[in-house]
Amino acid sequence: MTTLLRLPPGPWTAPVVQALRAGALVARAEAAVLELAGAGAVSCLQGLLTNDIEKPGDGAFVYGALLTPKGMIVVDGWAGRHDTTVRFTTPVAGAGYALDIFTRTVPPRLARVANRTADCAVLRLAGAHAMAIAEAARLPAPPVPGRAMTVTIEDATCEIGRAGEGAPFVLQVVAPQAAVTGLVARLVAAGALAAQPPALELARILAGWPGLAAEVDEHTLPQEVRLDAIGGVSYTKGCYTGQETVSRLHFRGHTNRELMGLEFDAEPGPMDPMPVLGEDREVGRVSSVAWLPDGGTLASPSGRWIGLGMLRRDAGPGARVRAGGVGARVVALPFTLPRWDPA
Repeated sequence: MTTLLRLPPGPWTAPVVQALRAGALVARAEAAVLELAGAGAVSCLQGLLTNDIEKPGDGAFVYGALLTPKGMIVVDGWAGRHDTTVRFTTPVAGAGYALDIFTRTVPPRLARVANRTADCAVLRLAGAHAMAIAEAARLPAPPVPGRAMTVTIEDATCEIGRAGEGAPFVLQVVAPQAAVTGLVARLVAAGALAAQPPALELARILAGWPGLAAEVDEHTLPQEVRLDAIGGVSYTKGCYTGQETVSRLHFRGHTNRELMGLEFDAEPGPMDPMPVLGEDREVGRVSSVAWLPDGGTLASPSGRWIGLGMLRRDAGPGARVRAGGVGARVVALPFTLPRWDPA
């Protein structure tokens, strides 16, 4: 079952949007770190993940999901490949499910499964100038998207992954807990905004990416939440758990519902669940809502409410609907950051 995610306006919102539009922010992600280590680590994950971790070779950094045998999403995450070790970073809410899948399906003779969450932290750097700020902070980074590298920073061994185009963040750093304060300080000194986890959620909503427990539950198919459109599904790799359903939808049909954007006429009411109503029937539900500043000053911004919703395909971009007691317009994803330059 999903729960509506709501990000109300706060003093953090306007600086975060400015950092995403014209700078960068760094925040600690609410993510777990799971590890497969051994000669069969890559092949084992290849048989579970919707994306291809084998073909890109050593140093791959890919987004994908683990599915049920019927093709429903269990959990999503990022996989970084380093020689015979693969690290899988996933939302904390889904860590137990992912760990259960790994321990049940990965033979110990092929790879060891470990939960590194207690030892490691996950930092994410997001924003239009994230790479420039990483360079100014002397933070090594892969030269192209979709790659990961292991580096030593001030005696700490870190994994740095560079996400693909359109992702809610640019760089992910998995580092020892003790190194986090120093890494954040380096990035802030180079010009990054130090932010909290809700900033990453706002970046996710703007990018039109699904969130576990908000858009995704045990009844969600990958294509319903645009997993293929955002690069989380390979249709050319070999077999993996749930592939038959995913492939059949791709080659022979389509889903009845899809993740879409919503622009509200006013603040939607506090309803959970929040149904979306068309002219004569319910056409879906709202899964995430957020206030987006787009005018005024940093101290006193004005803005609008946006959201993500799982809607019927016939309620496509341009359709007028009602949700939370107010009118709304359905829009294509991702959202466009406001052209706002506060004084």
